[in-house]
Amino acid sequence: MNSREYRLTDFLPTTKKELDLRGWTEVDVILFSGDAYIDHPSFGAAVIGRTLEAAGYRVAIVPQPDWHGDFRDFKKLGRPRLFFGIAPGCMDSMVNKYTANRRLRSEDAYSPDGRHDMRPEYPTVVYSKILKQLFPDVPVILGGIEASLRRLTHYDYWQDKLQKCILCDAGADLLIYGMGEKPIVELARQLSEGVPVKDIRDIPQTVYLSRREDIPGGIGDNDIVLHSHEECLKNKRSQAENFRHIEEQSNMMHAQRLLQGVDGRYVVVNPPYPPMTTEELDASFDLPYTRQPHPKYKGKRIPAYDMIKHSVNIHRGCFGGCAFCTISAHQGKFISCRSKESILKEVKQVMEMPDFKGYLSDLGGPSANMYGMAGRNKNACEKCRRPSCIHPQVCPNLDTNHSRLLDVYHAVDALPGIKRSFIGSGVRYDLLLYRSKDEEANRVAQQYTRELISRHVSGRLKVAPEHTSDRVLYLMRKPSFQQFYEFKRQFDRINREENLREQIIPYFISSHPGCREEDMAELAVITKNLDFHLEQVQDFTPTPMTNATETWYTGYDPYTLEEVFSAKSQKEKLAQRQYFFWYKPEERRNIEQSLRRIGRPDLISKLYNGNNRAEHHSQEPRQEKRGRNRRHK
Repeated sequence: MNSREYRLTDFLPTTKKELDLRGWTEVDVILFSGDAYIDHPSFGAAVIGRTLEAAGYRVAIVPQPDWHGDFRDFKKLGRPRLFFGIAPGCMDSMVNKYTANRRLRSEDAYSPDGRHDMRPEYPTVVYSKILKQLFPDVPVILGGIEASLRRLTHYDYWQDKLQKCILCDAGADLLIYGMGEKPIVELARQLSEGVPVKDIRDIPQTVYLSRREDIPGGIGDNDIVLHSHEECLKNKRSQAENFRHIEEQSNMMHAQRLLQGVDGRYVVVNPPYPPMTTEELDASFDLPYTRQPHPKYKGKRIPAYDMIKHSVNIHRGCFGGCAFCTISAHQGKFISCRSKESILKEVKQVMEMPDFKGYLSDLGGPSANMYGMAGRNKNACEKCRRPSCIHPQVCPNLDTNHSRLLDVYHAVDALPGIKRSFIGSGVRYDLLLYRSKDEEANRVAQQYTRELISRHVSGRLKVAPEHTSDRVLYLMRKPSFQQFYEFKRQFDRINREENLREQIIPYFISSHPGCREEDMAELAVITKNLDFHLEQVQDFTPTPMTNATETWYTGYDPYTLEEVFSAKSQKEKLAQRQYFFWYKPEERRNIEQSLRRIGRPDLISKLYNGNNRAEHHSQEPRQEKRGRNRRHK
């Protein structure tokens, strides 16, 4: 079907008029979304709505309701037969709205024309309270990344304090964490059969509040009882100790139930469902999405949609375990792959879009080159507690063969009408450089590297070394910067051999836990010697439920309980960030003063020595002594 032919009834209904067009007098589920409604598999509210629809339920969606005044948007579709669902948005509302410096971002990428006034801060709490006020007897179910990452006691950077499980503040009945297709359908089934929401306690991947005596089966030997919220308020070390359990259980094949005391009750976190099979993931992506914004946005630009409309997501999950990233907390570390057939079907849908000119913007995932990768010995994976399969070293059980991924690339590129498919998602170069005992996997990694650079880069390849200090990188759970040098050598060599003139665009982070001003000063010198004027940079933003955030707030590494320095104040953070921009004349004076203050005046001449640039690899980073690895294996 050509996208021009879509009718209003091809979308989930959003108004009373659209219900009437379908002949519906009531709906089973009403979803309230903090994002604009884009009927596309990259947008959570659409995925949950289409999943419930495929299971036989009548679903409506209210995107970006007005939370002021008389709450008419919350009342306009009436009372659902089963429940209200809250999907606060694809990004955490506070990250979406504010920079690390707590300044308003230039636009809200998930709102029409990038408008800032279309959603409240913490929409999960705001929407839930309004619905409970208007319809106190209708179950309210929380989902999406905002609720998922606030399912237990967590540090909130914008309020600068520890917050309880979000269920406590929202007053909702149940929380679904992670990717929600399986739990939402099971929940709808039980509610349809007349089970009261207060009695639904057995669904994996759900969170609820309970009195001790009402916890199913009581507190057993196999449960993990975390330090209470009240204890965490008193003792930051307790919060750090909690996080290790939370992260490990988020990434285990067979997790344990987590319990945490708060306000005289317990937050109960049921273990997650197993990773989705290929067949299950295909079924989710093959639902009848229009892949378009709802017609109500005609003529309006939605920045997030513009970015992904000609892209295709090929897998879920990420086993990188980066300390500052929330992907594994939400999607888990085990990779779920779509079949080649499902991917090609979606690519053909993209090709039918009227503005498609033959160029796929991305054929990727959370990390573009993890497709098809898993442990060879499944029994070992079922017992594994490591949050990362590639840090501190690549797990010898991990099959790093890129063959299945190359097969997908080749099949897509063979389609008539595809001129180029680009890889816009991040690529893990440590997987490309890894040398396993499997020589075929090593050969394919070299083939993949060449094909990536020669066929799938639109002039600029984005990679994320994140820092140059090996000590900081270790805390980030990223590979040594030596590997970036090696990858850049290969990149430059392939460019010469293929007669290309591509650039590497590296991402870096300042103020990450463990990073000091001196580390940033050395980063400036090293990247200068590599001839980089950095563009893709960010100041570390503490976001709920990441290892780096818990380290930043508590001052302890959750795995070793060793103390870790973090730049906390705005002054400290800006002092680090300025080194990204050493080449700007207006920054020079402050940087020279900083270098004298921290006792590194020797770096002034290395940054400001006229036009005399060193050779590319003249200043490789110092090999820093790592502390003994006491991480739990």
